This record gives sequence, structure tokens and C-alpha cells, in this order.
Amino acid sequence: MNNTIRDILLIIIGSFIFSIGVNYFAIPNRLSEGGVIGVTIVLHYLFDWSPGAVNFVLNTSLVALGYKFFEKRVTIYTIIAIIFSSLFLHITVDWGSEVNDDMLLAALFAGLGVGLGLGLIFRAGGTSGGSAILARLANQAFGWTIGKGMLIIDIAVIAGSAFVIGQERAMYTLVSVYVGAKIIDVVVEGANERTAVLIVSKSSDEILEAVTNKMARGVTVLDGQGGYTRTQREVLYLVINRYEIVPFRKIISETDPDAYVTVHPVQEIFRKGYKGR
Repeated sequence: MNNTIRDILLIIIGSFIFSIGVNYFAIPNRLSEGGVIGVTIVLHYLFDWSPGAVNFVLNTSLVALGYKFFEKRVTIYTIIAIIFSSLFLHITVDWGSEVNDDMLLAALFAGLGVGLGLGLIFRAGGTSGGSAILARLANQAFGWTIGKGMLIIDIAVIAGSAFVIGQERAMYTLVSVYVGAKIIDVVVEGANERTAVLIVSKSSDEILEAVTNKMARGVTVLDGQGGYTRTQREVLYLVINRYEIVPFRKIISETDPDAYVTVHPVQEIFRKGYKGR
């Protein structure tokens, strides 16, 4: 129950931040967005239709078509997100004002607001409907990140909106959407981002002891062999959080500055009961 309340609060907060990105930065500067919200904004420019009402109608229609692809909880959270984002879009419609002579600044903050808002919604386990549904399907089918899937969909919508807002503002909109996609990835995946480290060293025992005692991390010991020298040597493998890179480097420099170390990002970890710190 506590987790459910937390998730719903995240969705409500994310929906509000999302609406600020649209109504405070995008619309006053005649920028667009990608996906369904981009279509919503363009219809607002053309017919002065309420962004909240159009967003609600379009997204609920898509959810009705795509609900079968998602778990019941995700569908319920998505409906909650659509209701609150549409409500906040309606309430905040006249809050913003044009950023004079600095369209890039407006685009950056529009992307920040939209990306942060959607990221919180995704983090809670819901979607905003529309292109988010297609992005989640692309994530399941092709392994794309949510941000990447939305970016591809958004580019197609932005290309069409250029006929309404002009090529220059469409290009600024593309910058905004790119920033938003990156923010989404940071919010959804950043807190759980892991880094894999592979270590080849003559002092593997000392490094193993230091990592275990100072970082409280488990280490896997592999049997390795030099391709040229055929020398047998232990290879250490571990997965750490991104912020643990600095203390890890300190351990290596103090134990074996000549160690061969490779570092690369980990997309996902599958292990029953795994808990990363």
C-alpha cells in the first residue's frame, strides 16, 4: 500500500512538472513537442483547442487500443497519469510567457520539464499514454531505452509540425525533445545505473581484499590466460554503481597502478533477490 501511494504521488508530481514544461515554456514560445502532446500543441495553435481536453481524448483512445499489451497496474497508473496531466495542462494553460530573444533557452527548459515529468511517471511504473505506449512496446520488442523509442517517434511528429510552426522552431523543438529523452533515461535508469569492471592485475588478491572490505562489493574471480605470453592470471569482475568509480580508482592506484582495467555500462541485471546499492 505504501509503495502504491508513493507511485501515485510520483505520477501526480510528474504530471504537474510535465504540464509546466508544455504550458510555461513550449507553447508561449510557439514550440512543439513529439508524440501525442506534439499533436495536441499543434491543434492548439491551429484551432485554439484546450491542450488538456485534446490530450485526454487522444491518450485515452490510444490506451483503449493498447491496454492489452500491459499489466493491469501499468494500465491503471497510465490512466491516472493521463487524468492528472490533462488536468494540469488545462489549469496551467496561461501561466507562461515568451522568452525574448533566446529560443534555445526556452527549448532547453521545455525539454527539461517534459523529460523530468515523464521520467517520474515512468519511474513510478506508468506511462503518459500516446507515444509512451509505442515506446514501451519498442522497449520490449527491440530492447530500446524508453527515451530512444520516444525520440524516434517524436522526430516523425516534429517533422509534421514544421508546417505549422516553421522550420526554425521545429529545429528548436527537436533540441527540446532530445534533451527530454536524455532526462527521461537519467530519471528512469540513472538511479539504478550499474558499471561493470574487469581487472587484470598481478595483485589480484590485494585488490579483491580491498574491494571487499572497503566497498562491500562481491567480486567474481575468473581464470584468464595471456594471448601472447600464455601466462595464467586471475581476472576480477565486479559490478558497481556509477558513483563508486572514484573510490574504486583510488583502490587501484594504491594497490596496482599498472593493472589493466576496463569499465563499461551495464544495461540490466537479472538475478533473483539482487539488490544494488
